[in-house]
Amino acid sequence: MTGPAEELPGDLRIEDLLRELAPRVLAAVTRRFGRFDLAEDAVQEALLAAVTGWAEDGVPPNPAAWLTTVAVRRMTDMLRSEQARRRREQLDATRSLPQSLLDGGSDSISTADQDDTLVILFLCCHPDVQPASQLTLTLRAVGGLTTAEIARALLVPEATVGQRISRAKQRISQSGARFRLPEPEERRQRLDVVMQVLYLIFNEGYTASSGTALQRVELAAEAIRLTRMLREKLPSEPEVGGLLALMLLTHARRRARTGPTGDLIPLAEQDRTRWDRDLIAEGVALLEEVLPRRRPGPYQLQAAVAAVHAEAERFEDTDWAQIVALYDVLVRMSADPMVRLNSAVAVAMHRGPAAGLALLDSLAADPKLADHHRLAAVRAHLLEQSGSLEDARQAYLTAAKLTVSAPEQRYLHSRAARLGMHEQPPAFE
Repeated sequence: MTGPAEELPGDLRIEDLLRELAPRVLAAVTRRFGRFDLAEDAVQEALLAAVTGWAEDGVPPNPAAWLTTVAVRRMTDMLRSEQARRRREQLDATRSLPQSLLDGGSDSISTADQDDTLVILFLCCHPDVQPASQLTLTLRAVGGLTTAEIARALLVPEATVGQRISRAKQRISQSGARFRLPEPEERRQRLDVVMQVLYLIFNEGYTASSGTALQRVELAAEAIRLTRMLREKLPSEPEVGGLLALMLLTHARRRARTGPTGDLIPLAEQDRTRWDRDLIAEGVALLEEVLPRRRPGPYQLQAAVAAVHAEAERFEDTDWAQIVALYDVLVRMSADPMVRLNSAVAVAMHRGPAAGLALLDSLAADPKLADHHRLAAVRAHLLEQSGSLEDARQAYLTAAKLTVSAPEQRYLHSRAARLGMHEQPPAFE
């Protein structure tokens, strides 16, 4: 480390900085060595070294260069070990690694300043990799999510996530894929998975699945940045524009979603003067550009729902009939169980809690939702609205047990505790 350690600006945590830098470092190491499977392991080890080292010694003056240097050293060790093993097994000499790769070099550090995150994104979504494995690998390599966070986002066991990541790296290595942005036609073939990954990264930033904070604003901002880059590469794809519009319209509420102590503020109680009107205007303008192309997709429709919320000056002014109509189309188009859950909430707001509860009964059989805290939380909310206070209290407590997000736990426990006061429940966000 050269020079004094630096303090992080504002509320930026070491974990947030590492998550931001990791894709760039991974791109630099992959670009130099051409071995994505080993590079990903080397970068993970560098990140672990940073978590322990920086907490004690402080953040180095050039954190990207520090991470790249550590990853390059680890990568060199792994390649030398692999070459020694190959020699022991008397493999063909032509498979030996060029010495130039084993020597490192000064340019291995400076390349971290080049942002090839979008290349890494498309590499993770290589067509030789199964879609589910594409998704999990990209969430870790580009989104910086942990195995546990990915498991919660995808509603699958952690062991499954680990297996998918391992298989994906093996397939990419076997494919001989080059480190470059694919040609336009190939980009479109990988586009659905790329957009899904960006959407999930944003969701984890907008509402963290675990931890003490409701939001991870830097993660949501990174998803928006990458989606902007994707739109620059594919400006004629309306769903990319719809995805960016959805992120912008949703991210516009971020300042109003938590109180001074970080507690969750539901949509009905948010101070809408704190919503970011510039982001809303940009999101609406994007929608007005892509919707007339008459190629609607799930992201455009979800963005349209967000726009309806943004247009209402007060919660009471929300056009729930229009939102229900949009969800009716969206449910037919998307297999995402969360879409059906959100649709049930919209139906309840438009037609009453009984109508929403009837839809929840059919969702309870979905194994992806059966143990999800949001299903129990929505049920509690609708039961409270219908006057079944004790059943609602129990459902709130059940939801609190199922979530590992501290702000959500506090909110759900507070709703259970306040039922005796017979308050009119606020609408869920």
